[in-house]
Amino acid sequence: MTHVRHSLGDDLGTLPRMPAWVTGGQGETPEDVAFLSGAALAHLDLVVSRTDVPQALLRERLALRAAEACVTHQGRPERAGELRDAAAFLQPGDSPGPAGAVWLSWQRAVERPVSVKALDRALTELEVDRIAAWLDAGPRDGGLAPVARAAAVLQAVLEDRPRDPASALLLADAALAQALGWGHVLPLLAPGLKRGDLRKTGEDLRLACHRAIGTAATEVTREAADLTRHATRLRDIAPKLRAKGSDDAVALFLSRDAVPPTALTSLRSDRAARRFCDRLVELGAVRELTGRDTFRLYGV
Repeated sequence: MTHVRHSLGDDLGTLPRMPAWVTGGQGETPEDVAFLSGAALAHLDLVVSRTDVPQALLRERLALRAAEACVTHQGRPERAGELRDAAAFLQPGDSPGPAGAVWLSWQRAVERPVSVKALDRALTELEVDRIAAWLDAGPRDGGLAPVARAAAVLQAVLEDRPRDPASALLLADAALAQALGWGHVLPLLAPGLKRGDLRKTGEDLRLACHRAIGTAATEVTREAADLTRHATRLRDIAPKLRAKGSDDAVALFLSRDAVPPTALTSLRSDRAARRFCDRLVELGAVRELTGRDTFRLYGV
């Protein structure tokens, strides 16, 4: 038992490494490609079950990458910095713009347990009945394997909405999460698929999805390990913070990709929130993400 626990990386702050034969495998045949992506998903199943990994933060960080990839597929110039700004400083009644809307959809999709209701909240321009129908594009039991089901959903949505790759990719990742029994959407296909892959169908699309998962799984494992180290440091520092409301503020940092000081409403004032953020930067617990003197954003 001791050996098994060690092999899975169960010590706090350590994560199981992706086996070299998975990361280095090329997969020349469809069977090889499917086998490697299955191994990668099995490894990720360990990662998403770890209690020391800040799971909400990991999902939102991956959602940002997915949104950036979707915006790129649309031929738009916005990147992570602009997407963060579009959501963080959005005022009631304001429009986030096309790129910001994509980011908000991904952000909402990963924050609640995956369900048709949660996806309807994320994809506000789509009808709930259509979302449910797309998610049933591939049979769940005894029919298609998880990746094949996700590819079927991706193809079905793209056939109906060829100019909406963001919704198609989000729903495909949701279908993958449901098929794997994961509680939340974990963005894998959106960051891993290339623009040209979205024009493929059938077996070609399934193979592209398998390869995308193999690539994404390595990045997810690396990101999870990095966030776990930083989250552990923030948790270790938290008891030393004397500001009233600091516990709630720390909890926000452990669940959000980027936090403006104005979001730290548990602290006494905006000034206190800014000082709190700067203190966390000094302690090496968080980073300032913008490089600006004003309208700053902070994150683990």
